[in-house]
Amino acid sequence: MRIPLPLIRTSDGSHAGGRSAMTCRFRCGDACFHEVPNTTANPYVGDVIAGALSRRGVMRAAAVVTAAAAAGTAVSVAAAPAAEAAPLAGHKPKPKPSGKGARGLRFSPVAPNTNDAVTVPEGYGQNVVIRWGEPILRGAPAFDPEKQTAAAQAQQFGYNCDFLALLPLPGEHNRQILVANHEYTDEILMFRGYDPAAPTREQVEIAWAAHGLSAVVVEGERRSGRLRPVPRHPLNRRITATTEFRITGPAAGSDLLRTSADPTGTKALGTLNNCAGGTTPWGTTLHGEENFNQYFANSSSATDKRYGIGTGATERKWELFDKRFDVAQEPNEVHRFGYVVELDPYDPHSKPRKRTALGRFKHEGATVRLTDDGRPVVYSGDDERFDYFYKFVGSKRMKKGSSRAAREHNLTLLDEGTLYVARLTGDSPAIEIDGTGKLPSDGEFDGSGEWIPLATATAKGAVSHVEGMTADEVFVFTRLAGDKVGATKMDRPEDVEPNPHTGKVYIALTNNSNRGKAGYAAADEANPRNSNKHGQILELTERWNRADSTKFAWSLFLVAGDPADPATYFAGFPKDQVSPISCPDNVAFDPHGNLWISTDGAQLGSHDGLFGVATRGDRRGELKQFLTVPKGAETCGPIIQDRRVLVAVQHPGEIDGANVENPASTWPDGPGRYVRPAVVAVWREDGGDIGA
Repeated sequence: MRIPLPLIRTSDGSHAGGRSAMTCRFRCGDACFHEVPNTTANPYVGDVIAGALSRRGVMRAAAVVTAAAAAGTAVSVAAAPAAEAAPLAGHKPKPKPSGKGARGLRFSPVAPNTNDAVTVPEGYGQNVVIRWGEPILRGAPAFDPEKQTAAAQAQQFGYNCDFLALLPLPGEHNRQILVANHEYTDEILMFRGYDPAAPTREQVEIAWAAHGLSAVVVEGERRSGRLRPVPRHPLNRRITATTEFRITGPAAGSDLLRTSADPTGTKALGTLNNCAGGTTPWGTTLHGEENFNQYFANSSSATDKRYGIGTGATERKWELFDKRFDVAQEPNEVHRFGYVVELDPYDPHSKPRKRTALGRFKHEGATVRLTDDGRPVVYSGDDERFDYFYKFVGSKRMKKGSSRAAREHNLTLLDEGTLYVARLTGDSPAIEIDGTGKLPSDGEFDGSGEWIPLATATAKGAVSHVEGMTADEVFVFTRLAGDKVGATKMDRPEDVEPNPHTGKVYIALTNNSNRGKAGYAAADEANPRNSNKHGQILELTERWNRADSTKFAWSLFLVAGDPADPATYFAGFPKDQVSPISCPDNVAFDPHGNLWISTDGAQLGSHDGLFGVATRGDRRGELKQFLTVPKGAETCGPIIQDRRVLVAVQHPGEIDGANVENPASTWPDGPGRYVRPAVVAVWREDGGDIGA
């Protein structure tokens, strides 16, 4: 039976689902309330999808009419039940499957709810692994939010954890290295009596220290999936907004990156707004700098406008305490943010690196697969309404092994190669659409696409493939390069994950509230929706399943929303047997090849959560909710291991009107304590594999 949506009342001020204005304010600088930066006439993915689905609808209708004519029966296509019509499916609905469910998803789904807690399936346990402010470095003081200092925060776990990675730690039994992004700070929930109009220097410096990354060794209990941090471990590390980074790749040293503090254009201080990320086959982690624009004030250039950088003061007013955040004084400082950062967690003394060859935009993440001959391919979405989807194909092969020579070589892999942007088109030749309902030769009513080269970086220099732009300009103003070559506008392309079992690539398109508004592309009756508030998952298959191919096929895998809505689609799986889902954000795979999806700003009246969905077999499209997060929170950074699931609970209690004095949530430590973002581990209480 389909899980019913709860009747949720909000008169008590509880979070009713959907991103709060406070989250928009601090996380992305109210991006959705500003003018869309992409004003080009480039094709919009909604139109591309609509065209493909319109053909699909015509073919389905033709098939019904043909079958009716053959049977000598008059049939009204319009009268077909919504669940049968499944306008996004392109196939007849699958029969209801029998059995326990897809392996890895055999748990009782959590019902949508508004509990101020992390709610997990029956038979599962959980613990808070680490919270904001917990000491991780040698000499770090215990967390005291009433007496917090920047020096203390720089030695403690940062704020608003997002992407998570767990890396093996050879030689240390039952221990792993946990790496976490700290995307942004919410000063109203961090500081008692905070005055947004007049932040103090100490508050600003604490916020600088709360941004960035944390690496902390964690240890598992033998008889459960519980994890706990190992304080003062020599590999523990904090990266902040003032840590020195190396700028590498083709734009390093460019005039566009030089500042008064760094005339070489090769050193940058800090990393900001790291959202999703990825792990590499050579043992490093990647972190995407996303909404960096909101930290910079007083811009006036057209290139800055394309990146959403404002002309006035910022929300946090950092420009009052460091001129590098004032574009009027340091116009190039903002060009040093918006990259993928690479960190070596096994070397706590190494400088993290900003990889300019992967382009500059609002990177939601960066996930890696290897070509057949061992070269890295990195996928990344630009998390903005109507912006693009990219991949980088490296030119150097990875060296296997853990020797120093191999590690040093592999730390150069992301500096040389070609950066591409995606263009999607319709794919089914008209000659194959014969009106019988027969599938076209590619086996799906879908689309095709191509990767358009933007620039190539080599050890001898870089070459632009975009007319009118130098290579430096392509790598620093990557959005403008995508504009020029006619890339396809997407609905907020966020996290991307290649399936390790099949090679298919899954792209979370979170939502686009502007679809259908005056001046923007509209949907048709066969397309998911105007005002696309629920989002969708796109499935991309590289030609010949080669990661370095310049051609691909695409199809809709999941169109989110209430399953009772005929516009939703779950890969053809019976919709009365799936959980409702809205606003897919981060994605990850479990050991069985199921896709796990965390949500951000769900618009169905319930809290955000984590979901698992089968991607293949007769249960393809079976989607089940695994957990929900507390009031005001977002689900981030999922990791799904055989016997443990980790999530980052980001911005709990971030609800309009809340502050330290009047919290909207009491998670995780109960009444009278500060609300604290944290990492949570979940496991089966009987010690078995997750969902098996």
